[in-house]
Amino acid sequence: MSTAIQSERPERPDLSNAEVLLSAEQVTMQFGGLTAVNKVDLKVHNGEIMGLIGPNGAGKTTFFNCLTGLYQPTSGRVMFNGSVLPPKPRKVVMAGMARTFQNIRLFHNMTALENVMVGRYSRTRANAMDAILRLPRHRREERETRERAHELLEFVGLGKVADSLSRNLSYGDQRRLEIARALATDPQLLLLDEPTAGMNPQETRQAEELIFRIRDLGLAVLVIEHDMRFIFNLCDRVCCLVRGEVLVEGTAHEVQSDPRVIEAYIGSAENLEESLAEEGLVPPDGPVPQQQEQTDQQRHSGAHREGERDA
Repeated sequence: MSTAIQSERPERPDLSNAEVLLSAEQVTMQFGGLTAVNKVDLKVHNGEIMGLIGPNGAGKTTFFNCLTGLYQPTSGRVMFNGSVLPPKPRKVVMAGMARTFQNIRLFHNMTALENVMVGRYSRTRANAMDAILRLPRHRREERETRERAHELLEFVGLGKVADSLSRNLSYGDQRRLEIARALATDPQLLLLDEPTAGMNPQETRQAEELIFRIRDLGLAVLVIEHDMRFIFNLCDRVCCLVRGEVLVEGTAHEVQSDPRVIEAYIGSAENLEESLAEEGLVPPDGPVPQQQEQTDQQRHSGAHREGERDA
C-alpha cells in the first residue's frame, strides 16, 4: 500500500463562475500512422487545479507539448484567454503559460539564482546592445531580475541555497527550482509534468503544499501525475486520457470512483480492492463502487484483507 503523506487539502474554491483560461478544442497529434492524441477537448479555468492522468503511453506529455508549442497539432486548436495560441514556445510563454518537464532541465553549471534569472529574462526588454554598453535600462532590469529571482527562491523554499550550483541540490530541491524558474516568467497557467516523480513522501507533501500556494497567488495549474493519491487530494477536476482520447472528466471524486478509470489502470485484477489501494484509488469513505454489487461476504473479506495489510 502507498505510504505517501498527504497534506490537509484546503477548501475547494467555487469555480462555477470562473472564466475559461485555456481551451483545447479537438486537438489531434499524429506521427505518421500513429495517432498519439485524438480529438481531445479540455478546459482549464482561472484559479483551478486540473489533473491529467492516464496509463503510460496515454498521450499526456504529447498533449502538453501541443499546448505549449513544442508540437504543432495535426488538427484542432488551442485557445488561451480567448485567442488562438500559436504553436511557438516563446509566444506561448509570452502569452502567459509556463511548464516544467518530466526530466529535470536545469542549467547544472549555474547557481539556483542564475537558473531562475534565466526564466525571468523572458520578461525583460533590454537588448544585447543595452547589455554590452551597460545602459541604464539594462542595469535596472538586471537588478529587478535578481530581486525577483530571490523572491521566487524564497517562495519555493530555496532561499538559503540561492548561490549553490543546481547540480549540487537534492532531487526534490531541483524540482522546486524548476517550478521557481517557470514562475519567473509571470504565467497565468502553470503546467507541471510529473512534478513528484522520484520524490519521497515528505518531498511529495511539500510539492503538494507548494502547488496550493501557487494557486493562492491566482494562478491556474494543470498537472500530469501518476501518483493517484496526490492527484485526487490536489485537484479540483481530473481528466483521464487512455490511448490518446478522453476517457472521463469530472471532479476528483467522480473520476476516482469511475470503474472505467480503474479498468484502464489495473484491468481485471483478481484482488481488485488491494490493487486499488496500492494505486491510491480508494476514496477515503470506502472502496470504489464496482459495476456489480458486492455481497456482505465480499465486503467483509475485503475489510479483512485490508486489516492484514495494515498490521
